[in-house]
Amino acid sequence: MQLELKDLTKSYDDTIALNRVSFRLTPGIYGLLGSNGSGKTTLFRIISGVLKQTTGTVTYNGENTRANSDAFRSILGFLPQDFSYYPDFTGMKFMLYIAALKGIHKNVAKKRCVELLELVGLEDVRNKKIKTYSGGMKQRLGIAQAMINDPEVLILDEPTVGLDPKERVRFRNLISSFSENKIVLLSTHIVSDIEYIADEILVLNKGVLENRGPSFRLIDTISGCVWETEVENDRLAGMLQQHLISNQKHAGNKTVLRIISKEKPAPEAKHVQPTLEDLYLYYFREEAVR
Repeated sequence: MQLELKDLTKSYDDTIALNRVSFRLTPGIYGLLGSNGSGKTTLFRIISGVLKQTTGTVTYNGENTRANSDAFRSILGFLPQDFSYYPDFTGMKFMLYIAALKGIHKNVAKKRCVELLELVGLEDVRNKKIKTYSGGMKQRLGIAQAMINDPEVLILDEPTVGLDPKERVRFRNLISSFSENKIVLLSTHIVSDIEYIADEILVLNKGVLENRGPSFRLIDTISGCVWETEVENDRLAGMLQQHLISNQKHAGNKTVLRIISKEKPAPEAKHVQPTLEDLYLYYFREEAVR
């Protein structure tokens, strides 16, 4: 089981949304980390066949997915960022509808739908209209429909945006429970959503794959670039203007700053252990200081 991208590029007139992106995935959970506009959704739409790349290839087990699109779709599950549903459908009716679109025989479909709705915690509301569901319930319905065909490749585009912390934890646990013997590719700009569940993290910045690896290894790449220092409040405005600050907290008449910088930001600054959130700010510093 192997999904491979080779030199994937997507351009719109003078804008390059993806620039020669290449990677190979085997079963596991992969977190695609990037800011808004980094190319995550474009990449997922190309992999899923919704959008055509300008150059490059996507292959699954050595077969070009565009040349054999029906076969690839049969093993693909996709939850787009703009998950669409019919608000007057019940959860069960919607799942049966998706099953029919996937070509699942009706004798199998009902049992599969019931199992999935139970698994995502929607069995009690399966006969209620989707328009009555909370945001978290709709997202859980989204992952249930993505799993209807028991896919080998599961793509989830910003699945936890807009969810409260409790629902996000529940959603992450669902992802983990689905991941055995599957390739799961999850995009997000919410660091905590991939910090604990991703086997590997891929960093996509302005359409370029800048780095990949386990979170601890990526974090090590910015070792020596994260500092903490106490500053007098009359110096605070200047420090905030000059440096990339990942955190600040008041301590009496001083403020403790956590700073991302290759150079020592102040004489009294001390190195601290970096986190994945620090890594995000390091790569996407331009967005952070807007």
